[in-house]
Amino acid sequence: MAARQDVFRMLDVDGDGVISREEYLARPDRAAVKLGREVSDPLVAAARSSHARVYSAMDADGDGKVTFDEYAAWAGAETFDEVCREALGSLFDLADTDGDGMLTRTEFARLREVLGNKADNAAQAFDALDTDGDGRVSRDEYLSAIRAWVSDGASPMYEALVTAR
Repeated sequence: MAARQDVFRMLDVDGDGVISREEYLARPDRAAVKLGREVSDPLVAAARSSHARVYSAMDADGDGKVTFDEYAAWAGAETFDEVCREALGSLFDLADTDGDGMLTRTEFARLREVLGNKADNAAQAFDALDTDGDGRVSRDEYLSAIRAWVSDGASPMYEALVTAR
């Protein structure tokens, strides 16, 4: 449950206790601007589309506001696989400046910051995912770690952050 609370707090940008439709759907454009992408970039359009699908699935009662209880009932491994993986993958793609399917340490840190994560622990999170030490994290490694965190409450990335505290 703690992982879901962490994700909810990150998505509730204004801290009012709900994830509004506007707040959530602004995420791809906010990321694009901070990552140096034009809002007309096809990758941004793909991110907008996948985020719209996620929000529609998340907002069970269709009122344009997702409460924590609504989010907690919705979130999980199956949901991640069905809709979230695509949306989070689209943000990964925005950060992957050379389009090689891998994030460098710098790209990873920028993506984490754009998504509302603390910048001071990006190095530990990156090192936990870069298991072969090549200085790059693949899209699958990144998405698998997030899936483990939201579905099981633990992942190599999260474990590194906890032990670094």
